[in-house]
Amino acid sequence: MIVLGVILLVIGLVAGLGILWTIGIILVVIGVILWILGAIGREVGGRRHYW
Repeated sequence: MIVLGVILLVIGLVAGLGILWTIGIILVVIGVILWILGAIGREVGGRRHYW
């Protein structure tokens, strides 16, 4: 999710599309939150770790 967000950020920046930039930021933030929750040992969506 983080990688997809970064890809959308780059495409949005190069193409000048604000919607891709916004979606990319949202995906990166959600991915980082899930990654942190998984790293501290909390279950995310019923799973012990998140990839």
